[in-house]
Amino acid sequence: MPPVQRPAASSFDPALVKQGSDLAAVGNCVVCHTAPGGKPFAGGLAMPTPFGTIYSTNISPDEATGMGRWSEAAFTRSMREGVDREGRHLYPAFPYDHFTLVSDADNRALYAYLMTREAVPYEPPPNALPFPLNMRMTLAGWKLLFLREGRFQPVPGQDEAWNRGAYLADGLGHCGACHTPRNILGAERKGDAHWSGGEADGWSAYAINAQSPAPIPWDVDSLTRYLHTGWEQRHGVARGPMAPVNANLGTIPQSESRAIATYVASVMGEPSSERRQRAERLLAADAAHSPGALASSAGSQTVPSPHDPADRGAAIYAAACSTCHDAGRPLPYGGLRLDHSTAISGPTPLNPIHVILHGLPAPEGARGPMMPGYAGVLDDAQIADLLAYMRRSFSDQPPWDDPAAMIAEARKDGVKGVWALDTGSDAPANPSKRDMP
Repeated sequence: MPPVQRPAASSFDPALVKQGSDLAAVGNCVVCHTAPGGKPFAGGLAMPTPFGTIYSTNISPDEATGMGRWSEAAFTRSMREGVDREGRHLYPAFPYDHFTLVSDADNRALYAYLMTREAVPYEPPPNALPFPLNMRMTLAGWKLLFLREGRFQPVPGQDEAWNRGAYLADGLGHCGACHTPRNILGAERKGDAHWSGGEADGWSAYAINAQSPAPIPWDVDSLTRYLHTGWEQRHGVARGPMAPVNANLGTIPQSESRAIATYVASVMGEPSSERRQRAERLLAADAAHSPGALASSAGSQTVPSPHDPADRGAAIYAAACSTCHDAGRPLPYGGLRLDHSTAISGPTPLNPIHVILHGLPAPEGARGPMMPGYAGVLDDAQIADLLAYMRRSFSDQPPWDDPAAMIAEARKDGVKGVWALDTGSDAPANPSKRDMP
């Protein structure tokens, strides 16, 4: 499409720009289109894929390197067809297979928002893809197989909140991009595999359908709170690539999070009687994981009970984990009871490995949960022992396969994908602690 004169920021209705800001938050646009240490929307974030590394594009309104000379029609076409202004196919790391569902009105608002951001002159690095994947014409075949264009159509018989949630989750929110497994060509698998779990930035994205491994089933209220604040008292705090998703959702009306939660809860469906009974037992249990296992002291600390000296995992847990996770302090500052943890009941130990190694960094200048990392304290064998102990003690699932390779890889990758979670004013102050100067 032909280039246009860059529209003046003042030419856009402020209400339309605000609408676009909220929509961009749902789409998590700034996270993918901002490199570490770079300016917002200037691109350059490296996105490793099984096929090579793709760098996000500059979507700031810079006229030379960004979208400053794109028309609204060119922007809408990119969202719906995965084609840039010059007519080149875009790689589906830009999830246009979801964005094709976005309405004309919302694309107009997104365009208004992006064209009123700071124009940043920056050329992201070239993609590092092997032949023939570095030839964009190969994407025409991928689209023929997997791209189904079309606007979102409300589902008859479902209420407004459900349809709004479906529109946001399957469209701009592109939940399936992380939470759905992919085939050998990198496309999301369909049918029963929808939302059955995937991977994002080296972290597990749990199943959010009927296969959810959460020991305590989610409902609309708990999902709403988690999506909007990044933590929920019976499910824990967001970590990994989910943390910035929650941070963005927390900036927009809670009604949007509730709509998404309404839809997600319906996809998960009603838990089986067995799952519900187990959840009721967990919720009715004492704060300690087993009767007499721990004795409280100093209000928020615990004294671990004697353990089998031959069980290294139990000894490590008692020394490094128990004082937070068994203390009974409420979230988000206390440690989650691990028999409530999706991570400990999940299909792989990948997420617990990341958290044990690298912890949860404290947000700068704000209240929020944190946890120290143990990469410099525990070696790979000790982490494996700790994982084995937690799996058999706090879940009813079979042992994980040997995690040695996962631990080594996570240690090598460092803190990639580890985000601080700023809970903002939602997180209550801890009344047992004095404010620090």
